[in-house]
Amino acid sequence: MSEHWIAERMQRIDASGIRKVFDLGARLKDPINLSIGQPHFDTPEPVKQALCQAIADGKNAYSQTQGIAPLIDRLQARIDAQYGPADRKVFITSGTSGGLTLALSILVNPGDEVLVFSPYFVMYRHLTTLVGGIVVEIDTFPDFRIDLDRVRQAITPRTKVIVFNSPNNPTGALATAAEVEGLARLAAERDIALLSDEIYHDFCYDQPFVSPAQFNNQTIVVDGFSKSHSMTGLRLGYAHAPAALVQQMLKLQQFTFVCAPHPVQYAGLAALDCDISDRVRDYHRKRDYVVSQLSPYYEIPRADAAFFLLPKAPWGTATEFCTEAISRGLLIIPSNVFCPQDTHFRLSYAADDRTLERGCALLRELAQR
Repeated sequence: MSEHWIAERMQRIDASGIRKVFDLGARLKDPINLSIGQPHFDTPEPVKQALCQAIADGKNAYSQTQGIAPLIDRLQARIDAQYGPADRKVFITSGTSGGLTLALSILVNPGDEVLVFSPYFVMYRHLTTLVGGIVVEIDTFPDFRIDLDRVRQAITPRTKVIVFNSPNNPTGALATAAEVEGLARLAAERDIALLSDEIYHDFCYDQPFVSPAQFNNQTIVVDGFSKSHSMTGLRLGYAHAPAALVQQMLKLQQFTFVCAPHPVQYAGLAALDCDISDRVRDYHRKRDYVVSQLSPYYEIPRADAAFFLLPKAPWGTATEFCTEAISRGLLIIPSNVFCPQDTHFRLSYAADDRTLERGCALLRELAQR
């Protein structure tokens, strides 16, 4: 293979730091894995049964690009009830990642600026690079709040998109209703596309979830079943937006993902009838446990939602701290995977109680080193 075969854009896309930790964990014996970004519970039984039945029934060819009608109808009814009679249409994507890829691809021209709130999910930067855009980071340290003055200062004539993620990965922060409304109205006022990643919206513990689409009907929303129903490997998401934008996303989906996996869409239909409130309560309990165990030793800026915390490393850089933790069998991720600051570390409490107990005990030891 000749080096000149590789496109220049690939030099600006790094291998995932999270995947590097996953690969390391696979080589450790009985690791304490608090690095994982997915639910630890199994996929609900009705979802698994619906998937198997769809395969047995021969639902294994392509579906329509927009997805199967029964699933679209159920989701559209839910969206219409939430946002009222608006020009907002839904379609089925190959995971939330597929929805993000399509949205940025139809919005961003080479050289356009995309605003992201730092720290941020690593995919936002690399997908922006893929489509030729330029990421502009808006710092949310130290409290992970949305500062509208910082947003205004970051906007330039090249600003095309704001990517918003609440509940947030990696911080576990849930934006307040005032922050969401302010951002939504600012985007509308400046005629900037607002892309809202709402994959963790079911996991809110202290305050209700608020979508910017409630205040700005031009908002593009991506969501899915991966986190709420532990379906990460099944690659099923959806997006909803004004019909003209959906038309463009569907046009591109025809020539990229083609469609979401056909039998999995029937599993998604079953998922809509599953009650996951017990699982949300369990993560609420786990959140409370981890915070109670660690807060005397660590500065934890936020712990509102999702199943992540981003505590501050008590000594050294986050990389140094995480390296020491990993040497003792505890898998956590330094914040410089998600932003320029090498000061904090992400841990996930989507784990069984024994793993959380072991992890908290070791973190208390490390804090007192």
